[in-house]
Amino acid sequence: MENTSQSSKLRWYNIALLAFTVVWGFTNVVNNFANQGLTVVFSWILIMFLYFIPYTLMVGQLGSAFQNSGAGVSSWINELLGSKWAYLAAWTYWVVHVPYLAQKPQIIMISLSWLFRGNGTFVNDTKPIVVQLLSLVLFLGFVWLATKGLNALKKLGNIAGILLLIMSFLFIILGISAPFILHTHVATPNMGSLHDYVPKFSFQYLTTLSMLIFAVGGCEKISPYVNKTHNASREFPKGMLVLAIIVALSAILGSIGMGIVINAHHIPNDLMSNGAYEAFQILGRYYHVGDLFMWIFAITNTLGSATALAVSIDAPLRMLLDEADERFIPKVLLKKNKHGVFINGYKMVTVLVSILIILPALGIKGMSNLYNWLLNLNSICMPMRYLWVFLAYIMLVKYMDKYKSDYVFVKSKPVGYAFGIWTFVFTAFACIMGMVPKANMAAFATSSWWFQIAMNVITPIILIALGLILPAIARRTNKIND
Repeated sequence: MENTSQSSKLRWYNIALLAFTVVWGFTNVVNNFANQGLTVVFSWILIMFLYFIPYTLMVGQLGSAFQNSGAGVSSWINELLGSKWAYLAAWTYWVVHVPYLAQKPQIIMISLSWLFRGNGTFVNDTKPIVVQLLSLVLFLGFVWLATKGLNALKKLGNIAGILLLIMSFLFIILGISAPFILHTHVATPNMGSLHDYVPKFSFQYLTTLSMLIFAVGGCEKISPYVNKTHNASREFPKGMLVLAIIVALSAILGSIGMGIVINAHHIPNDLMSNGAYEAFQILGRYYHVGDLFMWIFAITNTLGSATALAVSIDAPLRMLLDEADERFIPKVLLKKNKHGVFINGYKMVTVLVSILIILPALGIKGMSNLYNWLLNLNSICMPMRYLWVFLAYIMLVKYMDKYKSDYVFVKSKPVGYAFGIWTFVFTAFACIMGMVPKANMAAFATSSWWFQIAMNVITPIILIALGLILPAIARRTNKIND
């Protein structure tokens, strides 16, 4: 019996692959290449060593110290700082998904445009308000679907996730080998020049950091698997280190592959929205298979995005409400329908996402600009949840003698504090800098630029402020005394 249970435990390679599917995707390569061109190769190396590796190893220690905490980050914060802070952590984790949900319908429509029309012109040629109204209809359809159960869709999503990973590696292998095997033209001239890979650490460069952090975040999602890992003190951190290596190789080689098929000196404005499809379309022509690679990517991205949309409507909300403390959450949000769905919670999601789908279309001109803006807003909001991971680690270092763990990232308290404070401050700095629209969005004088920066500042503030208001509503409606 003991051997059976040991054989069912996860090994380091299971942890690495599981975390990789959670953290990484080919679009991370495309989006950051669109921001930085070939200089992103150097940026990936810096971000891996200075940020991602410490991040993953901190998660390893937190997961090891709180092996029986099923709710992840909010459980860690509850243990270390108390229930009020745990509520704010859970709220942040949920609310940062609002911009994410607002963009997924766009991604699905772009995928379908490439699948059925062989190009991304539908989104580019259609007025932003029309696209966003269609996005709203699509989102409302998925809200309805999420209320009916997600089992079949989850299975399709798992298959799509595996296929997307395969496509990512396929792009790297075929893209980098094409000039050597097929003697194809390299789109970016002088790719052998080291000068093209070293970024200028200007203000403009600093505004792109949030997208890099957005790309490598999220490994705390696999922390519940620490206590399911064989010899966790050794194999879990080993798996996380392997994860960092795989992500680094995927990012660096994928960016070089992008430079081979797309000219890094003349990056089109719609590369974030259409670049992945264009890259696979070019590869298909190189290898004489037509649009096959693009079709496969479009199908898998449609399924993957559809699943992510439906699951992300439900799962983060459940994390917020399943074990809700009635001192902080109004009882009205805890009402469930016959399918066990938090129906009023769904209504709250629907209102917030609907506003974020429609409102920007009134002030941002051009669908590519709107897509790029919403993606950038995601890169500002999503990393806000990582701040709680680093705060939890700082507090764990403070109480290291009380909370023992099989795996310890660093044994020295001053060094531990330094890593925790560095990652916290760097994340906050990147989010703030990310609020500035990128240079390719236009000059300071345009109304669209000012509208974007206003939305970038106001949206995170409002989303977090709502979390501060709910406890006051809960005290009044739940009739709880202070």
